[in-house]
Amino acid sequence: MAAKRAPKVEKEYTVEEKLLALYRLQSMVTEIDKIRTLRGELPLEVQDLEDEVAGLETRLQNYTVEIREGEEAIAAQKKKMVESTALISKYKTQLDTVRNNREFDSLSKEIEYQELEITFAEKKIAERTEFVEHRKREIDSISETLNQRKEDLSQKRSELDEIISETRQEEEKLREKAKTLETNIEPRLLTAFKRIRKGTRNGLAVVDIQRDACAGCFNNIPPQKQMDIKMRKKIIVCEYCGRILVDSGMSEGKK
Repeated sequence: MAAKRAPKVEKEYTVEEKLLALYRLQSMVTEIDKIRTLRGELPLEVQDLEDEVAGLETRLQNYTVEIREGEEAIAAQKKKMVESTALISKYKTQLDTVRNNREFDSLSKEIEYQELEITFAEKKIAERTEFVEHRKREIDSISETLNQRKEDLSQKRSELDEIISETRQEEEKLREKAKTLETNIEPRLLTAFKRIRKGTRNGLAVVDIQRDACAGCFNNIPPQKQMDIKMRKKIIVCEYCGRILVDSGMSEGKK
């Protein structure tokens, strides 16, 4: 019979080793955060530019429709003017053959009405012409802005594609290293680390002592606690922000 394999014995890590693993993990995820931040700003800029370009294109389409409708309205008013002018000419001719005052008054009123129609049409044509010209000027301005925004969008997209291409491999490597480090950290500590990270705005769960203060919240750390942290005999958290504290020697790679 084959000999039974001895059960695998889990390695016991010292507090110093645990702290070092946590600090190294923090360094890894901080680098990942930096990459995501760098990449995270550009997608927002690209999205904003895409929205602006879409908005400008929609406005151009709407203005083009309004210009067409305005020109159609001008043409309709000009047609009315032609019709009214023809009627005026007709009624004036008929005035020469009226037989009584009643017919004369009736034709005179028709002539007056058509003249008012021409005046009204001229006013409408002037208003529509001014509106169309204003829209054309706006289209010229919007088109210029749109072309500039499209250039900006093309540039930002290229930058984003380049950054994604450059950082994807680096991020994947960092993630693999972070996963390897996580296997060397006991589950309880890893859970605490992730919980602290999630609760901070800058993602720092492990910080060192700088100028006698916590590098996370900048509150002073008493000398005795600093001494305990430097001894690396137990895991100590900041009483103000809850971050895990390590001495500056660890961040500098010193024993």
